[in-house]
Amino acid sequence: MTTPFTPDVIEAIKRHMNDDHTDDALLIVRGLGGRPEATSATTSDVDGEAIEFAVDGGDTVRVPWGETLTERAQVRLAVVRLYREACDKLGVTARGEH
Repeated sequence: MTTPFTPDVIEAIKRHMNDDHTDDALLIVRGLGGRPEATSATTSDVDGEAIEFAVDGGDTVRVPWGETLTERAQVRLAVVRLYREACDKLGVTARGEH
């Protein structure tokens, strides 16, 4: 898969997700990645079509963005959208929504 993101941008996104959003990643994997039993998820790759997670230290799960991303700024909005969709599917209250 080709990606609009440079290797440095991909590494920065992965680092940010893995440093600050591991709980969000796990919710996305459980709710949208077909792995409701997962206990851990780390961001392993990002491209214009999807975000990829290593689940429970092994399997890889790709979760599509739902649209093709062409700019780094779109990633944050896409991750937030996936997080909220996953929360809705799992019946979990998303942060900031009460």
